[in-house]
Amino acid sequence: QVLLVESGAGLVQAGGSLRLSCAASGRAFSAYTIGWFRQAPGKEREFVAAIMRNGYTTYYSDSVKGPFIISRDNAKNTAYLHMNSLRPEDTAVYYCYADRPGGVRNWGQGTQVTVSE
Repeated sequence: QVLLVESGAGLVQAGGSLRLSCAASGRAFSAYTIGWFRQAPGKEREFVAAIMRNGYTTYYSDSVKGPFIISRDNAKNTAYLHMNSLRPEDTAVYYCYADRPGGVRNWGQGTQVTVSE
């Protein structure tokens, strides 16, 4: 099991950028796929992006493909979500998760991103 802590919450104007971080405990970080979901008020949690254990295979939802970039630094046990060209519809609580084959998905506590007009 791995403990995840997100950071980087903030309020930003439309068109701005934010970087979210997902810091993990433990020594097996490189064995996990890391990803991000988000949940806007009154909506279901939706997939945003994921990065595989190899560090270069990535997946994105169609709504963020292009402006958002996911990355990881295994030496720092940290994954990042670089969010550019933010829009008000990107406002949500962002959650990171960690997956390992045969294991249970671990979730962070979430971090709030608010994009104003």
